[in-house]
Amino acid sequence: MAEAEHSLTTPLLSDHQSHLTLTIHDDHPHPPDNPFAFIGSNDGFEVPETSTMDPFRNHTLKIEGIYEWMKILICLPIAAVRLVLFGLCLMVGYLATLLALQGWKDRQNPMPKWRCRVMWITRLSARAILFSFGYHWIKRRGKPAPREIAPVVVSNHVSYVDPIFFFYELFPTIVSSESHDSMPFVGTIIRAMQVIYVDRFSRSSRKHAVNEIKRKASYNQFPRVLLFPEGTTSNGRLILSFQLGAFIPGYPVQPVIVRYPYIHFDQSWGNITIAKLMFRMFTQFHNFMEVEYLPLVSPYENQKENAIHFAQRTGHVIASALNVPQTSYSYGDFMLLAKAAESKQSLHLRALEAVEFLEIFLSMNPNPSGYVEFRDFLRVLRLKPCGICEKMFGFIDVQKVGKITFKQFLLGSAHILKQPLFEHACELAFSECDINGKNYISEQDLQDAVSLSIPNMNGDEMNGLFSLFDVDNDGRISKNDFVYCLRRYPLLIALFALKLAAQKFFFTSSS
Repeated sequence: MAEAEHSLTTPLLSDHQSHLTLTIHDDHPHPPDNPFAFIGSNDGFEVPETSTMDPFRNHTLKIEGIYEWMKILICLPIAAVRLVLFGLCLMVGYLATLLALQGWKDRQNPMPKWRCRVMWITRLSARAILFSFGYHWIKRRGKPAPREIAPVVVSNHVSYVDPIFFFYELFPTIVSSESHDSMPFVGTIIRAMQVIYVDRFSRSSRKHAVNEIKRKASYNQFPRVLLFPEGTTSNGRLILSFQLGAFIPGYPVQPVIVRYPYIHFDQSWGNITIAKLMFRMFTQFHNFMEVEYLPLVSPYENQKENAIHFAQRTGHVIASALNVPQTSYSYGDFMLLAKAAESKQSLHLRALEAVEFLEIFLSMNPNPSGYVEFRDFLRVLRLKPCGICEKMFGFIDVQKVGKITFKQFLLGSAHILKQPLFEHACELAFSECDINGKNYISEQDLQDAVSLSIPNMNGDEMNGLFSLFDVDNDGRISKNDFVYCLRRYPLLIALFALKLAAQKFFFTSSS
């Protein structure tokens, strides 16, 4: 571990100086296959195997053993029937939900009782969906406490099956990302649950969500509030640090634990696609699920208890019941620790830089399997689909699957940053953009510079890219702004490769 910590604190660039040579070429610039070759990145970068400490790793990604293959072959006809049942139940539930929502405009108050009765059709459809996934019976222990006593329910989160079960069992109000509202079928159903939307990257949105939790928990006419305080799914082998939204209001909470006992097929939604996970579920004879309602956990009445301690006590209760470790690390912490543990791959990043890369990656809205797709990659970097952007993404997508992980994004960004010619390329690119020597770059200057790489950018697209570089929002890009932005988003240096090539500069390096 000392080795790992050392790699996070060592300087980004070595202390010895590199000798730079500028060579003039007369041929016309053309887009290179490797958009970072001009700064010396000729060999790409390596992505080590996933660390064994990864709490998001599904342990049966591969189908192994004659028994498992034979079972899948036998279950293929059953899987077809299950798929049809799944589709029919989803459609019935969706239509019932549309009926329950028809003409209902007062979404700030509890759903009227007749509409809740219509939603029972959707709830029964949800149970039938679980049946189609192979959950023919679900073992329960304990009982849900009355809503008046425990207005908040918290649970560990292992699979997308968890919220389907709780929807059927409790019909709770949930806290969900705003992006889920636009999902087909799902968006409509969660609106009927009087969902509390939250943007985890907005402080005001998180504050609003806490206020809504408190408001709905305090009024018995609303359903109980269900939260997964880990903030993501894990493989169930430990408990991540709890987020505080469920505990800030100070109401008693009922912890619930969900287990998925297995021998051949790990049902956790980690680094596995939803399509593959559903296929494996459809081709099992039976999938096991256990749900246990635990005793209430209440904030201390005889002393003022802060939300952090309340969350830790609740996490300890859930971890003890599951007989797994309770950690003080969050989802983001584990992603960084996994990278630090890979001592064979020297990142040469300061901890703050690694955290910044994590924040950028999370803003790309990775799916529950931890993957980011091309469109979200472009959105955060304020780019549009084009040849150079595809090559930038392809440089990171070392597995060539059309999506990237945080590990790939972090290692690829660090690889570009530590190229000995990166800093010099940043300075030279600024000089070439600052045509009149005024020590700043205007929006038109930036557009002229990147138009060789990304032609035909419209006004809104250019304004978005300019705002990314204009760090202090003063309407101009200073040299400090320019270099800071490229160090934060090192992949963007590729946008200036053709500009520098047009000026007939070619970089070579010798130590």
